[in-house]
Amino acid sequence: MEKRVTKAIIPAAGLGTRFLPATKAMPKEMLPILNKPTIQYIVEEAVESGIEDIIIVTGKGKRAIEDHFDNNFELEENLLKKEKFELLEEVRASSRVEIHYIRQKEAKGLGHAIWCARKFIGNEPFAVLLGDDIVQAKKPCLKQLIDQYNQLKASIIGIQQVPIEDTHRYGIIEPTSKSNRSYRVKSFVEKPKKGTAPSSLAILGRYILTPEIFPLLGEHNVGKGGEIQLTDAIQQLNNIQKVYAYEFEGKRYDVGEMLGFIRTTMEFALDNQEFGLEVEKMMTELLLKRNIMSFEN
Repeated sequence: MEKRVTKAIIPAAGLGTRFLPATKAMPKEMLPILNKPTIQYIVEEAVESGIEDIIIVTGKGKRAIEDHFDNNFELEENLLKKEKFELLEEVRASSRVEIHYIRQKEAKGLGHAIWCARKFIGNEPFAVLLGDDIVQAKKPCLKQLIDQYNQLKASIIGIQQVPIEDTHRYGIIEPTSKSNRSYRVKSFVEKPKKGTAPSSLAILGRYILTPEIFPLLGEHNVGKGGEIQLTDAIQQLNNIQKVYAYEFEGKRYDVGEMLGFIRTTMEFALDNQEFGLEVEKMMTELLLKRNIMSFEN
Protein backbone atom coordinates (compact mmCIF):
# COMPACT_ATOMS: atom_id res chain seq x y z
CA MET A 1 0.00 0.00 0.00
CA GLU A 2 1.38 3.39 -1.02
CA LYS A 3 2.08 5.74 1.86
CA ARG A 4 0.34 9.11 1.88
CA VAL A 5 1.82 12.36 3.09
CA THR A 6 -0.02 12.93 6.38
CA LYS A 7 2.72 14.30 8.66
CA ALA A 8 4.48 17.65 8.61
CA ILE A 9 7.45 19.22 10.38
CA ILE A 10 7.48 22.93 11.16
CA PRO A 11 10.92 24.04 12.41
CA ALA A 12 10.56 26.84 14.95
CA ALA A 13 13.78 26.72 16.96
CA GLY A 14 15.59 29.71 15.45
CA LEU A 15 16.71 32.64 17.59
CA GLY A 16 15.00 35.31 15.49
CA THR A 17 17.98 37.67 15.65
CA ARG A 18 16.69 39.80 12.74
CA PHE A 19 13.81 40.94 14.93
CA LEU A 20 15.69 41.74 18.15
CA PRO A 21 14.91 43.11 20.65
CA ALA A 22 11.27 42.07 20.04
CA THR A 23 12.27 38.40 19.91
CA LYS A 24 14.34 38.44 23.09
CA ALA A 25 11.34 37.07 25.01
CA MET A 26 8.86 36.35 22.19
CA PRO A 27 9.35 33.65 19.54
CA LYS A 28 9.60 35.24 16.10
CA GLU A 29 6.97 32.73 14.96
CA MET A 30 4.51 34.49 17.28
CA LEU A 31 5.00 37.93 15.72
CA PRO A 32 1.57 38.80 14.28
CA ILE A 33 0.55 39.62 10.75
CA LEU A 34 -2.57 41.59 11.66
CA ASN A 35 -4.34 39.47 14.31
CA LYS A 36 -2.68 36.09 13.70
CA PRO A 37 0.87 34.97 14.52
CA THR A 38 2.91 33.96 11.49
CA ILE A 39 3.07 30.32 12.56
CA GLN A 40 -0.73 30.06 12.49
CA TYR A 41 -0.75 30.86 8.76
CA ILE A 42 1.71 27.97 8.28
CA VAL A 43 -0.33 25.53 10.38
CA GLU A 44 -3.52 26.47 8.55
CA GLU A 45 -1.87 25.78 5.19
CA ALA A 46 -0.77 22.35 6.41
CA VAL A 47 -4.27 21.48 7.63
CA GLU A 48 -5.91 22.74 4.42
CA SER A 49 -3.48 20.51 2.49
CA GLY A 50 -4.68 17.37 4.28
CA ILE A 51 -1.94 17.04 6.90
CA GLU A 52 -3.20 15.12 9.94
CA ASP A 53 -0.26 15.36 12.36
CA ILE A 54 2.14 18.25 12.83
CA ILE A 55 5.34 18.29 14.84
CA ILE A 56 6.80 21.66 15.70
CA VAL A 57 10.51 21.63 16.47
CA THR A 58 11.05 24.28 19.13
CA GLY A 59 13.92 25.62 21.18
CA LYS A 60 14.49 27.52 24.39
CA GLY A 61 11.98 30.29 25.02
CA LYS A 62 9.33 28.97 22.61
CA ARG A 63 6.67 28.01 25.13
CA ALA A 64 4.33 30.68 23.77
CA ILE A 65 3.85 28.60 20.62
CA GLU A 66 2.55 25.65 22.64
CA ASP A 67 0.28 27.95 24.65
CA HIS A 68 -1.15 29.48 21.48
CA PHE A 69 -2.26 26.13 20.06
CA ASP A 70 -3.60 24.93 23.43
CA ASN A 71 -7.10 25.45 24.82
CA ASN A 72 -7.70 28.55 26.93
CA PHE A 73 -10.86 27.76 28.85
CA GLU A 74 -10.96 31.01 30.83
CA LEU A 75 -10.71 33.14 27.68
CA GLU A 76 -13.26 31.00 25.81
CA GLU A 77 -15.73 31.19 28.70
CA ASN A 78 -15.34 34.96 28.83
CA LEU A 79 -16.03 35.32 25.09
CA LEU A 80 -19.00 32.97 25.37
CA LYS A 81 -20.58 35.01 28.19
CA LYS A 82 -20.11 38.21 26.19
CA GLU A 83 -21.66 36.47 23.13
CA LYS A 84 -18.62 37.23 20.99
CA PHE A 85 -19.22 34.05 19.01
CA GLU A 86 -17.23 34.94 15.88
CA LEU A 87 -14.14 35.79 17.91
CA LEU A 88 -14.65 32.66 20.01
CA GLU A 89 -14.61 30.52 16.85
CA GLU A 90 -11.32 32.13 15.74
CA VAL A 91 -9.74 31.46 19.13
CA ARG A 92 -10.89 27.84 19.18
CA ALA A 93 -9.69 27.19 15.62
CA SER A 94 -6.03 27.40 16.64
CA SER A 95 -6.46 24.62 19.23
CA ARG A 96 -8.23 22.07 17.03
CA VAL A 97 -5.11 20.79 15.31
CA GLU A 98 -3.21 17.68 16.42
CA ILE A 99 0.17 19.21 17.18
CA HIS A 100 3.19 17.59 18.80
CA TYR A 101 6.38 19.24 20.03
CA ILE A 102 10.02 18.30 20.27
CA ARG A 103 12.90 20.49 21.36
CA GLN A 104 16.08 21.03 19.36
CA LYS A 105 18.53 21.16 22.26
CA GLU A 106 21.39 22.64 20.23
CA ALA A 107 21.15 25.28 17.49
CA LYS A 108 22.81 23.25 14.75
CA GLY A 109 20.77 24.44 11.80
CA LEU A 110 17.68 23.57 9.79
CA GLY A 111 18.93 20.14 8.75
CA HIS A 112 19.49 19.17 12.37
CA ALA A 113 16.02 20.44 13.34
CA ILE A 114 14.45 18.15 10.71
CA TRP A 115 16.59 15.23 11.92
CA CYS A 116 15.31 15.77 15.48
CA ALA A 117 11.81 14.79 14.29
CA ARG A 118 12.86 11.49 12.65
CA LYS A 119 11.21 9.22 15.24
CA PHE A 120 7.91 11.05 14.87
CA ILE A 121 7.97 10.65 11.09
CA GLY A 122 9.15 7.05 10.96
CA ASN A 123 9.37 5.41 7.53
CA GLU A 124 6.92 7.72 5.75
CA PRO A 125 7.11 10.59 3.27
CA PHE A 126 6.57 13.89 5.06
CA ALA A 127 6.18 17.62 4.55
CA VAL A 128 8.33 20.47 5.82
CA LEU A 129 6.99 24.01 6.07
CA LEU A 130 9.27 26.88 7.04
CA GLY A 131 7.79 29.76 8.99
CA ASP A 132 9.65 32.47 7.09
CA ASP A 133 7.41 32.00 4.05
CA ILE A 134 3.66 32.62 3.88
CA VAL A 135 2.05 31.65 0.57
CA GLN A 136 -1.36 32.80 -0.62
CA ALA A 137 -2.77 30.59 -3.37
CA LYS A 138 -6.11 29.24 -4.63
CA LYS A 139 -4.81 25.73 -3.97
CA PRO A 140 -2.59 25.66 -0.85
CA CYS A 141 1.09 25.60 -1.77
CA LEU A 142 1.73 22.40 0.18
CA LYS A 143 -1.25 20.69 -1.46
CA GLN A 144 0.28 21.47 -4.86
CA LEU A 145 3.47 19.69 -3.77
CA ILE A 146 1.57 16.72 -2.31
CA ASP A 147 -0.28 16.30 -5.61
CA GLN A 148 3.07 16.22 -7.40
CA TYR A 149 4.39 13.65 -4.95
CA ASN A 150 1.35 11.46 -5.60
CA GLN A 151 2.22 11.51 -9.30
CA LEU A 152 6.00 11.16 -9.13
CA LYS A 153 6.52 9.19 -5.89
CA ALA A 154 9.66 11.21 -5.22
CA SER A 155 10.81 14.12 -3.07
CA ILE A 156 9.46 17.48 -4.26
CA ILE A 157 11.02 20.85 -3.44
CA GLY A 158 8.93 24.03 -3.74
CA ILE A 159 10.57 26.74 -5.83
CA GLN A 160 9.84 30.11 -7.44
CA GLN A 161 11.80 32.64 -9.46
CA VAL A 162 13.64 35.33 -7.48
CA PRO A 163 15.63 38.33 -8.75
CA ILE A 164 19.09 37.19 -9.81
CA GLU A 165 20.68 39.72 -7.43
CA ASP A 166 18.96 37.95 -4.50
CA THR A 167 20.02 34.37 -5.30
CA HIS A 168 22.82 34.46 -2.71
CA ARG A 169 20.12 34.54 0.00
CA TYR A 170 18.52 31.20 -0.97
CA GLY A 171 19.10 27.61 -1.85
CA ILE A 172 19.13 27.52 -5.67
CA ILE A 173 18.47 24.64 -8.07
CA GLU A 174 20.38 23.75 -11.21
CA PRO A 175 17.66 22.27 -13.45
CA THR A 176 18.26 19.80 -16.26
CA SER A 177 14.76 19.46 -17.74
CA LYS A 178 11.25 20.79 -17.29
CA SER A 179 7.76 19.32 -17.68
CA ASN A 180 4.98 21.84 -17.09
CA ARG A 181 5.95 23.35 -13.71
CA SER A 182 8.07 20.38 -12.59
CA TYR A 183 11.86 20.32 -12.91
CA ARG A 184 14.37 17.51 -12.85
CA VAL A 185 17.37 18.80 -10.90
CA LYS A 186 21.09 18.29 -11.38
CA SER A 187 22.14 20.02 -8.18
CA PHE A 188 20.90 21.98 -5.18
CA VAL A 189 23.22 24.78 -4.07
CA GLU A 190 22.91 26.45 -0.66
CA LYS A 191 23.29 30.25 -0.87
CA PRO A 192 25.68 30.50 -3.82
CA LYS A 193 28.10 33.42 -3.91
CA LYS A 194 26.96 36.43 -5.90
CA GLY A 195 27.34 35.84 -9.62
CA THR A 196 27.67 32.04 -9.32
CA ALA A 197 24.02 30.90 -9.07
CA PRO A 198 23.15 28.21 -11.65
CA SER A 199 19.62 29.68 -12.05
CA SER A 200 17.21 32.10 -10.40
CA LEU A 201 14.94 29.29 -9.19
CA ALA A 202 15.00 29.48 -5.40
CA ILE A 203 13.95 26.95 -2.76
CA LEU A 204 11.17 28.67 -0.83
CA GLY A 205 10.21 26.95 2.36
CA ARG A 206 8.01 24.02 1.24
CA TYR A 207 9.21 20.43 0.85
CA ILE A 208 7.91 16.89 0.48
CA LEU A 209 10.71 14.51 1.46
CA THR A 210 11.17 10.76 1.61
CA PRO A 211 12.45 9.23 4.87
CA GLU A 212 15.75 8.30 3.19
CA ILE A 213 16.86 11.85 3.99
CA PHE A 214 17.21 11.07 7.71
CA PRO A 215 20.36 8.91 7.53
CA LEU A 216 21.96 11.66 5.41
CA LEU A 217 21.04 14.33 7.97
CA GLY A 218 22.26 11.95 10.68
CA GLU A 219 25.80 12.21 9.31
CA HIS A 220 25.77 15.75 10.78
CA ASN A 221 27.86 17.20 7.98
CA VAL A 222 28.45 20.90 8.59
CA GLY A 223 27.80 23.27 5.68
CA LYS A 224 27.35 27.01 5.13
CA GLY A 225 27.34 29.10 8.29
CA GLY A 226 28.76 26.22 10.35
CA GLU A 227 25.33 24.55 10.42
CA ILE A 228 23.82 21.28 9.21
CA GLN A 229 22.06 22.40 6.04
CA LEU A 230 18.92 20.73 4.70
CA THR A 231 19.87 21.73 1.13
CA ASP A 232 23.13 19.78 1.38
CA ALA A 233 21.29 16.63 2.46
CA ILE A 234 18.77 17.08 -0.39
CA GLN A 235 21.71 17.18 -2.81
CA GLN A 236 23.01 13.93 -1.33
CA LEU A 237 19.54 12.42 -1.62
CA ASN A 238 19.42 13.51 -5.26
CA ASN A 239 22.51 11.36 -5.88
CA ILE A 240 20.73 8.17 -4.78
CA GLN A 241 17.11 8.82 -5.84
CA LYS A 242 15.29 11.35 -7.97
CA VAL A 243 14.44 14.67 -6.36
CA TYR A 244 12.20 17.08 -8.26
CA ALA A 245 11.51 20.79 -7.92
CA TYR A 246 8.07 22.25 -8.49
CA GLU A 247 7.40 25.90 -9.33
CA PHE A 248 4.32 26.37 -7.19
CA GLU A 249 1.55 28.84 -7.98
CA GLY A 250 0.70 31.60 -5.55
CA LYS A 251 2.14 34.72 -4.00
CA ARG A 252 4.90 34.15 -1.52
CA TYR A 253 5.59 36.59 1.32
CA ASP A 254 8.97 36.67 3.05
CA VAL A 255 8.28 37.31 6.73
CA GLY A 256 11.74 36.21 7.86
CA GLU A 257 13.29 39.66 7.56
CA MET A 258 12.16 43.11 8.59
CA LEU A 259 11.25 44.74 5.27
CA GLY A 260 9.44 41.62 4.06
CA PHE A 261 7.51 41.46 7.32
CA ILE A 262 6.47 45.10 7.01
CA ARG A 263 5.45 44.67 3.37
CA THR A 264 3.39 41.57 4.22
CA THR A 265 1.62 43.38 7.05
CA MET A 266 0.82 46.31 4.76
CA GLU A 267 -0.53 44.11 1.95
CA PHE A 268 -2.61 41.97 4.30
CA ALA A 269 -4.03 45.11 5.91
CA LEU A 270 -4.93 46.60 2.52
CA ASP A 271 -6.64 43.35 1.50
CA ASN A 272 -8.65 43.13 4.72
CA GLN A 273 -12.37 43.44 3.97
CA GLU A 274 -13.16 45.07 7.31
CA PHE A 275 -10.67 47.93 7.36
CA GLY A 276 -8.67 47.76 4.11
CA LEU A 277 -10.15 51.00 2.74
CA GLU A 278 -9.33 52.83 5.98
CA VAL A 279 -5.75 51.56 5.85
CA GLU A 280 -5.42 52.75 2.25
CA LYS A 281 -6.74 56.16 3.29
CA MET A 282 -4.25 56.34 6.18
CA MET A 283 -1.32 55.37 3.92
CA THR A 284 -2.33 58.00 1.36
CA GLU A 285 -2.57 60.68 4.05
CA LEU A 286 0.83 59.74 5.48
CA LEU A 287 2.51 59.81 2.07
CA LEU A 288 0.86 63.12 1.21
CA LYS A 289 1.99 64.62 4.53
CA ARG A 290 5.58 63.41 3.98
CA ASN A 291 5.63 64.83 0.45
CA ILE A 292 4.38 68.20 1.71
CA MET A 293 7.00 68.28 4.48
CA SER A 294 9.72 67.31 2.02
CA PHE A 295 8.64 70.08 -0.36
CA GLU A 296 8.59 72.67 2.44
CA ASN A 297 12.10 71.72 3.53
